[in-house]
Amino acid sequence: MHNHKIKNQEVRQKTKQPQQTLTDKRVEQQTSLPSLPRPTLPSLTSPSLPTTPSTPSTPLTPPTHIPYDIDWIFPRMLRPSGFWYVVSQITIFAVGLFSKIVLGVSREASDIGVAEKEDKDSKARHVLMNKTHVYNKQRLIDAIGKRPPGTPLVTVSNHYSCFDDPGLWGKCIPIIRGNGVHQSAVDVCIQKLKLGEWVHVFPEGKVNMTKEEMRLKWGVGRIIYESPRVPIILPMWHEGMDSVLPNTEPYYLKFGKKVTLNVGKPIDMNDFIEDLKFRGVKEIVARKLITDKIQDVFHKLRLETEELHRNRFL
Repeated sequence: MHNHKIKNQEVRQKTKQPQQTLTDKRVEQQTSLPSLPRPTLPSLTSPSLPTTPSTPSTPLTPPTHIPYDIDWIFPRMLRPSGFWYVVSQITIFAVGLFSKIVLGVSREASDIGVAEKEDKDSKARHVLMNKTHVYNKQRLIDAIGKRPPGTPLVTVSNHYSCFDDPGLWGKCIPIIRGNGVHQSAVDVCIQKLKLGEWVHVFPEGKVNMTKEEMRLKWGVGRIIYESPRVPIILPMWHEGMDSVLPNTEPYYLKFGKKVTLNVGKPIDMNDFIEDLKFRGVKEIVARKLITDKIQDVFHKLRLETEELHRNRFL
């Protein structure tokens, strides 16, 4: 199975408005020649309210978003070319190898007390640039390799660093921030779930540099709700990625840092989603309710992972 992940990208627009400088005003005052009529610029402000109720108001035109051509990034899921497949495999291998070098290799921590002692004393553990420890790794292994055929998998985690994408997961499906839940990237994720594959989502929607408890974006709710088969939902939380690649200057990879990844228990939403569809709940409401359930699990998993991460420094 392949892991496909979505990553939000911010879309910014800059509108330049013409200004008249002080120099322009002085030239107009000092010149003795008759001034030609200046063309009037269209007003950028909204029209004034009508004085009488019978006069209809002119509707304002919404701002136009900058078009982004990102179709070339998406895989041709039905008929990928041989060249695309070869380049994709080479890229995945290179990114995966680089991530292993940066984050190191760690075995599963089945017993927390014993695992912490082994983490300090064992010399058999292979560590390169940094030390990564994964708790409850078997949950992720089982979800990937032992789930029933055709059953999709959705993993969700926090997003603290720009290195989360290539370092932990790789293979990105770019999301355009502000284009809503009904955009082509989200459709690609739903299509992947229809094929029984694995999609990873950062539901915070951006790199959470302040580590505040954010409201999760509803795109993850739509992906889960519109999947023909209810996916296995596996939450995860990590700490320390922002110390490997800081979010402030200088932006370069660090050595000797500790990263903690904690895999939570699968979230069972089969009965919940079935009940939503049976009662005919509106899709927008269903997306929010599903996202809220993930938010509750995130809160508990965060507290647990932060404690595990702190104990590694004792």
